[in-house]
Amino acid sequence: MASIRERRPGAWEVRAFTGNDDRGRPTQVSRTVHGTKKDAQRVAAQLTFRPNRNAGGRKIADLLDEWIEFNTPTWAPLTLRDQTSRATLIKADPIAQQTVASVGVADIDRWVTRLRLAKVGESSIRNQHSVLRAALEQAVRWEWIGRNPAMSAPIKQAKRSQREAMSDEDVQAVIQAAAEINEFAGLCIRLAAETGARRGELAALRWTSYADGLLVIDSQVVIATHDDKRTPELQPTKTGNRRAVSLSAPTQAVVETMAKQWAHLTTWMFSPDEPPPSPDRIGWWWRRARKLADIDSKWRLHDLRHWSATHAIASGADVRKVANRLGHSDPSMTLRVYSHAVKAADAALADSLGEALRSE
Repeated sequence: MASIRERRPGAWEVRAFTGNDDRGRPTQVSRTVHGTKKDAQRVAAQLTFRPNRNAGGRKIADLLDEWIEFNTPTWAPLTLRDQTSRATLIKADPIAQQTVASVGVADIDRWVTRLRLAKVGESSIRNQHSVLRAALEQAVRWEWIGRNPAMSAPIKQAKRSQREAMSDEDVQAVIQAAAEINEFAGLCIRLAAETGARRGELAALRWTSYADGLLVIDSQVVIATHDDKRTPELQPTKTGNRRAVSLSAPTQAVVETMAKQWAHLTTWMFSPDEPPPSPDRIGWWWRRARKLADIDSKWRLHDLRHWSATHAIASGADVRKVANRLGHSDPSMTLRVYSHAVKAADAALADSLGEALRSE
């Protein structure tokens, strides 16, 4: 049952009875609708179509806990860690103490405003908003609420400058510096630049991953926490896909030479240990090599992946092939992330076409 009241011309207040809380007291939800009376009636119908039979007086904090518990069996350890961390941040805000049935679009907007006033980064805000939106969507499926207010309160994308790519000289310097640490570090950093593989994927490489000039990337190592102990675990790649990446002749030579020396002694390319190797070792190699090469400390190991994709696309490589090489499940993502390189390649193509059309 819902009531509709016109507060001022074109502005309607819709109130809907949503059930009773855990003490038996009636609960309701209120929405402000801008438009015609039909628009207000439509919102009233949405609010009363699925009555809040089960939410009772549950708060947003309770919803987040139940949402995490519900999804834990299907989440990877890394996903569980990240989502739990984001939910904890949400629960530190006053919005967590509001009942699920009472939270509206305005409450979501005010919460985001508080985060921005607190100087929380836009990336963190988007991640927290994504968690709250997903939890509220679960509440809709559970018929706790009739609609998801977070869906109507999208996060505005902040304008960000395109991240700069490493220079070829810096990439060459850091590979040479890594080789000075040891031959495994040198090969690892070289593969990171040439294949664009992620840190966890590099850690999961075995000597059997290489054959006939191709490096097969089919898994990754993630750090899972069990009983306050950090343990490396072997899991599928981020997108769950298996990909074969071609290596250049010089890199093939390095891999084959080292394989002859080590393949009969170790399973993993970058660790003599029998359990899955920790990606932290690769992170240490990178920081040490970056310092030895005397390049800017702003560069991350992940920037080698960025360099690999940018260099490939700017050189005219097909975006679909680059996406496959990086392990992107959708080439459109590659286009979005590396649009600057696509523009550079297009400009080079335009110059080439212009040269062909010259009459002189």
